[in-house]
Formats: sequence, C-alpha cells, structure tokens
Amino acid sequence: MLITAGRVLVGSGAYLDDGAVLVEGDSITAVGPRAKIAEGAGSDVTHLAFPEGTLVPGLIDAHVHLAFDGGADPVATLQESSDESLLQDMRRRAAQFLRSGVTTVRDLGDRGGLALRLDKQIAGGGTPGPRIVSAGTPATPPGGHCHFLGGEVSGAEEVRGLVRRNITAGATVIKAMVTGGGLTKDGPKSWQSQFTPEELAALVDEAHQAGVPVAAHAHGTEGITAAVEAGVDTIEHCTWMTSNGFDLRQDVLKRIVDGGIAICPAVSPHWQMLPRFFGEERAAAMFDLVRQMAEADVRLIAGTDAGVQRAGFDGLVPALSFYAHLGLPNSKILDMATAEAADALGLGEATGQIVPGFRADLLVVDGDPLVDLTALKTVRTVVASGRRHDPRETIAQQ
Repeated sequence: MLITAGRVLVGSGAYLDDGAVLVEGDSITAVGPRAKIAEGAGSDVTHLAFPEGTLVPGLIDAHVHLAFDGGADPVATLQESSDESLLQDMRRRAAQFLRSGVTTVRDLGDRGGLALRLDKQIAGGGTPGPRIVSAGTPATPPGGHCHFLGGEVSGAEEVRGLVRRNITAGATVIKAMVTGGGLTKDGPKSWQSQFTPEELAALVDEAHQAGVPVAAHAHGTEGITAAVEAGVDTIEHCTWMTSNGFDLRQDVLKRIVDGGIAICPAVSPHWQMLPRFFGEERAAAMFDLVRQMAEADVRLIAGTDAGVQRAGFDGLVPALSFYAHLGLPNSKILDMATAEAADALGLGEATGQIVPGFRADLLVVDGDPLVDLTALKTVRTVVASGRRHDPRETIAQQ
C-alpha cells in the first residue's frame, strides 16, 4: 500500500511536503518524496492519494476504560452486564476509537481480562479496533477505588500475586490505585492514600522484575509522593489534591522530572464544563497545576479517561484542545498523543512515528493540525497495523 499526501509528519513539528509512505504487511517500509517512493513501489501496489491532506502517526489515547460506557453511572452499567454482552459493547467502543484516528489505547482498568481478549481479536483481524495495551485487573485494597473490578489485595504477598496473575494473562502494564477516586462512591476520597509503602514497593518490584511498567492512579499529593518513591513509570491524573485544596510539592515535581516519570492528566473531552462542576476558582487552580507541570518540562502524555462519566470513545481530539488552552504549541500537543505517548507506554521503538520499520499506524486528515488541531477531526482514512479502515466502512460494520 502506497499512501501519498500533501504533508507527511516526519518529526516533531516537521513536515515532508508532497511525501509518501510505503506499507508492506503491518510495517512501514519506506518514507520519502512522493516521486521517489512511488517509483520503487511497483505498479500493483494499492495507491491512496491525498494531495491536500496531512499524514500523521495514528493517535494514542494513554488512559481509557473500555469496560465502562461513559454514561451517567458507568459502574452500575458494568455490574448489570454479563461478560459476553460487555465484550460486545467493548468491540463497538474500540471501533469508535479507530474511527476517530486512535490506533493505540492503554486500558487501565478491566474486568475479567476482557480487554486482553478483545486485543487478541483485533490483532487477529476479527474485529476493527486499536492495539490495546492492557493492565488487566487494577490493584486496590479491600473496599478501595474500583474494588468492583476484582483486584482487592492486602499485604505485599497478595499484591505480588495479583501482579503475577495479570502478567501471566498477558498484561503489559500494571495499574495501582494509589489513591481513592470519584468513580467509587463508597471508597476512599480522591486525596486519600490506599497502600502502605511496603505494598507499593512490592507491586513495583514484581512488575519491574518482569519488565512491565507501572501506572499509578494518584490524585492526592501524599499518594503522588508515595508513587514517586516507589518508582512507578507513569502517574495518572496527578491532581495534587489535599483534604482542603491543592499542594504541588516542588521537590516531588523535581523528582518526577529527573526520573522521567510520565504524567497523564487524563483530561476529559468536556474539560470546558469543569468550572460548572467544581466552581470557577477550583477549576482554574486545577488547570494551573497542569500548566505548572508543563512549564517544569514534565513528560506529559495525552489520555481521556474514556469510559468514565461524560467521557466517550471519540474524545481525544477535543481533550487535546485543553493543552492548546494552556498555551502549549500544537507540535508539542501532537507529540503528546503520538511519539511521547508511545515512549511512555513502552512502544517507542514500534509506533508513534512515521519511520521505516515502525508499525504502520497512520492517520490521514484534511487540513494542517500544526496550524489548527481541529484538523485532526477531519479523518479521511486510518491505517492500524497495516490494515486500512475507512471511517464510513467501519461505521457500516457496526
């Protein structure tokens, strides 16, 4: 398959004009000027031409929950669903991601290994969807945040056992609910820590021994500090909450930067509504915390928390507008949803860039996203692991 476009993103903020990408199987085999690549492609290769379009890497949503429905009460809907009906719903959600240009997602909270099952079906070509980097069942203490997903553990040995079970099942990231969260109405508050230092250390050690990264759900400042001390690889949310406000600790922030820990704020696609729910002053403070992290050169990656309340499965591009609101350049924002996210997910040598030898995860849009991010909404075609998906055809399959 030969894809030619008016612009091909070949580096951070760098276009190759009138470029081409040659795809064989699931991989990119050549990138360069259209005339040169077309000449070596052969006459029998399928040619997709987008002379006014822009070819960028497939987008990555680094924080999703395919098991939740994004409705008013996703937990209740989950608990009312059988595994088979839930898996069918998850297939539809995966297809939504693909239609919106997302070719990789990191699922950070699952029930019964369903996201792992779905990833195998997608990889086998049986259903359309992005590659799924799955955490399996997240670790939480008895009655802790998302306990209903089945990952309740107490003590270092139980923690290690859950990590081993997840990895044996195929998980390629381990999720730790280091603090409470709003989705669990009967659990600890978002700022409250849930694990002892010994339990967190055991979780990280067990995962790292197997070469698997750890993602820490952490809203509270104490929990963020504990996650950093334990050596986690990414921190989700990272809202620096306390019982009476916010407290961004500069010493902890420096350790995050120096340690290369990636932060996924998991911004809602409807972030503009936050002042209505939290109040203007509190929402402004939350926005400013992300701005401070960006100014400190924290490795920020893009994610939406898709599946929780009001967060659907096609909202990555609207969520990216939050970072434009903070003043980040479009080139940096696009990196957060491609190369930077891939690197944080352990896929930096496989996807997130248009480079020969990388997986053919590609997105063609109208317009120029380096000038206007909303151009990412005008999807012309999506290629995931070398398979082309026309958005209209994907819709017809549902």
